[in-house]
Amino acid sequence: MDTQQGQNAEQFTYKAEMQQLLHLIIHSLYTHPEVFLRELISNSSDALNKMRFRTLTNSEICSPEAELAIRITTDKDNKRLIIEDTGCGMSREELIENLGTVAKSGTLEFLQSIRDNQQSAQGDLIGQFGVGFYSVFMVTDEVTVETRNADIDGKAWKWSSSGTGTYSIEPSDKEVRGTTISFTLRDDHKEFAEDYRIKSIIKKYSNYVDFPIYLNDEKVNSITALWHKKTADITEEELEEFYKFATNDFDKPLGHIHLSLEGAVEFKALLFIPSVAPMNMFRDLDERSAHLYANKVLIQQHCKDVLPEYLRFVRGVVDTPDLPLNVSREVTQNSPIMAKIRSVITGKVLSLLEDWAENDPQKYATFYKNFGMMLLLGINNDYANRERLIKLLRFSSTVTDGDTRLSLADYVGRMKTDQKEIYYVSGDNRAQVLGNPSIEYFVKNGYEVLLFTDPVEVFTAPYIGEFEGKRLVAADKAELPDTPSQEQTSEQSESTNSLIELFKSNLGDAIEDVRTSQRLVSSAVALVAGKQGLDPHMEKMMKMMDKDFTPTKKVLEINPNHQLISNLTALAQQNPNDTRISDAIKQLYDAALLMDGALTNPTDFINRMTNFMTKATQA
Repeated sequence: MDTQQGQNAEQFTYKAEMQQLLHLIIHSLYTHPEVFLRELISNSSDALNKMRFRTLTNSEICSPEAELAIRITTDKDNKRLIIEDTGCGMSREELIENLGTVAKSGTLEFLQSIRDNQQSAQGDLIGQFGVGFYSVFMVTDEVTVETRNADIDGKAWKWSSSGTGTYSIEPSDKEVRGTTISFTLRDDHKEFAEDYRIKSIIKKYSNYVDFPIYLNDEKVNSITALWHKKTADITEEELEEFYKFATNDFDKPLGHIHLSLEGAVEFKALLFIPSVAPMNMFRDLDERSAHLYANKVLIQQHCKDVLPEYLRFVRGVVDTPDLPLNVSREVTQNSPIMAKIRSVITGKVLSLLEDWAENDPQKYATFYKNFGMMLLLGINNDYANRERLIKLLRFSSTVTDGDTRLSLADYVGRMKTDQKEIYYVSGDNRAQVLGNPSIEYFVKNGYEVLLFTDPVEVFTAPYIGEFEGKRLVAADKAELPDTPSQEQTSEQSESTNSLIELFKSNLGDAIEDVRTSQRLVSSAVALVAGKQGLDPHMEKMMKMMDKDFTPTKKVLEINPNHQLISNLTALAQQNPNDTRISDAIKQLYDAALLMDGALTNPTDFINRMTNFMTKATQA
């Protein structure tokens, strides 16, 4: 098995197909070469945790005065990198077992020994696959490991390998316990000998490791893993500092959640709700979510599985030792554990929002202004929390000012006794929807109408269906309450029917139907959705997303009590072929299209308007 390599070096053959393994590690397991440093630091952290545990039971150790720390030294000129720890070190046999046997993990064995002895490790151990060390071969062709066991009479050894199939072991003169890993970087990875690059990797992946990490004698990891502290021990100043570091957001958060759960699933979390929404919130949703850690080591930034999509604005950290990871520790495997963590966190976030909504309306109003539209996205995606989300929604209405929003419970609580439905109208902005002819009847008779002006509201709110037994209905499709009104009529006069026929003949296939309306008060005409029609604003947005989308035909409603309609009725009785009638009909139709934002060719509309004005102003 072994041959002489110099006078004191022994050469060994790996116990696995090393070439195949290295190819897998370099090309498949890890997404970015930078993770080699995360893996080496994690191994050092594990060794330090073992050492800390050992000092509790054995005072006779090598180098008792040595600080439990990780030291990294860079040599830019020679493209050299050294990672050193003062952990438990390895014996010759442990070198063979841990570095000579691929996928053999000393950490995993140590954990098992603790379980067998019913002991508890004083620290967290994360290296449970036995391949992390070999990630170093992504950036180098040869590695040297010098290590000294923590036993008082322990010996030091030097392990070397190019990762080709063999490795060598020989005595070392290392005096201090622990392990030192040194190697020369390949030219294509010489950036990792730059101080700034190493520092950025440490802050990204290993900033919360329990032990100090020194880069050329400068301590790099300076932020405490607050989520491991008790809530009562965390100050507001610490929370703000941590939030700024973790999110790069220099505004104070609106609120936070600190969780520490034990039991079937163990995890800790420190999560924040920002006070200001980013400008690109909907566009870059994947880049805005909580970070996933395993025992204080970053596994995945912006982990999509931690929270449902509609809560991606929540920032912070989730840390669990229970999560089944893939071998590279870069992505999570599908598991009920992650689903449980997501369920618990989602419930806690919604509980916080519910508390604000009930006890601090001003804070909730601030939240909703920034992130309320995100909650609408959850209506059709999170059925388990659908009812809770609906109660958290807030809307503008015809009786609120521009900044005030009300809940559906508020709306239902002040409905008129004869009202059976919740009315809404949609449009581009508040001024536009307030001017929508389809709500004139409701406004005049004191019925509140919800105003949907955000695209998310327009798309999602109609699918809420109902609230407390009251259906949400677009105003142009709603049943009019039986409120006595002089504008209402049970029969249409023969002259009005004749005018309707002229409307139909002039507009042809452009419309589904023409009918008189009781919902119009001050407007002459209005376009409303047909039997199978969608909300007009929704159709407009669908057209923007799909140029081949064909809007459904609309119904044109006319107000028989409007002076213009009365004038046209009188003209039609005198001469139904009067060109003024056909021009007026087309102009009214185009005006209705314009009101809906659906007028695609304004030229004819403008020309007809100009002709009308010319004739009207002739002396």
